[in-house]
Order: sequence, then C-alpha cells, then structure tokens
Amino acid sequence: MVLAVLGILLAVGAPSMSNWMLARKAASAAGFYKDGFMLARSQAVAHNSASRLVLVDNDNGQADWRVDICFPISGKPCSDISGEWSTTSAVAGEDPDKTTGFRSVVGSASTLPASTAIAMTMDPVGADTVYFTPLGWVDSRIAAPLRSIELAPASARSGAFPRMRVALNLGGGVVICNPDAAPHSPKGCPP
Repeated sequence: MVLAVLGILLAVGAPSMSNWMLARKAASAAGFYKDGFMLARSQAVAHNSASRLVLVDNDNGQADWRVDICFPISGKPCSDISGEWSTTSAVAGEDPDKTTGFRSVVGSASTLPASTAIAMTMDPVGADTVYFTPLGWVDSRIAAPLRSIELAPASARSGAFPRMRVALNLGGGVVICNPDAAPHSPKGCPP
C-alpha cells in the first residue's frame, strides 16, 4: 500500500520537479548572459576603451560569450573592421599597458541546458555582438547591436517555465525581465 501511494506521488510530482529544475537552470542562464553584458560594459569604463560582447555558438546549442576591448585609433570608433581588439592570448593593439593589459574573457555556456530544453532568441534576429563606448553606453554608431536575449522552453518542454528576457538599454543597463508581464509590472520588460 505504501509503495502504491509513493508511486502515485512520484508520478504526479516528478514532472513538476523537472519543470522547477529547468526553470532554475533557465534563471541561471539568464544570469550568465546578464553577467556577460555587465562585464563588457564595466571593462569599457575601467579601461576608458571600447568593448564588445560577442556571442559564439557552442556544442550544446547555446552561446558562449566573449568580452574584448579596443582602443580607438585617431578618433575612429572600434568595429569589426577598424581597431585592434584584444584576444584571449593578446592585449589590444593600442593598449597602453602592453605587457599586462586586458586579455579577452570567455564565458562558457557548456554547463547550461541544451537547446532541446531551452530555446534562445536574439533581438534583432541574427545579432550576436554589442559594442560599448568608454562611458559604458551602447555604441549606436555600429548598426544593429544585440539588444536582448530571450530564453524560453523549447517546444518539447513547452510551459515548463515562463519566458524571460535579458534586456540591454542604450545606457548600458541590463535587466532580466518577463516579456509576458502586464504593462507597468515591476517584472515587465522595458519598452
């Protein structure tokens, strides 16, 4: 009798527990991307340089992030075409501290749930990079910067948790919000 009751409780509770765990992992994933945005902004301000956050696909279908910095040459903004960006093995071309200057930082998404559990969408679609000015603002001179990353349950896990968005504003501020929240809700996303 006890085993039958225990079996029923497990059958009812296991899906709820699985959804709860996936929701916690999705919240961690949102925090991971928020940390990347915040690090890119803080490095621009700390080094009085341009910085960028670049999303790079990895094996589990999610995106790693990389933060690079660049010192503008002759007043021209750093972009993919201009400037010498830092790498994980070398400092930026015009870094005043050539020997111990900033080297790019990589955040690995390898521990995040696979894309079969959590679907990730960028806004605008296809964007994978955002640039920051030395003041920490999003550099609007570079077209179509990454504005947000949305995380939702993959189709196989539909309804497992509410959608969430990591949204970046032009001032460089970043929030984790609910795109489905009622207008003017404290948990809602900025316009």
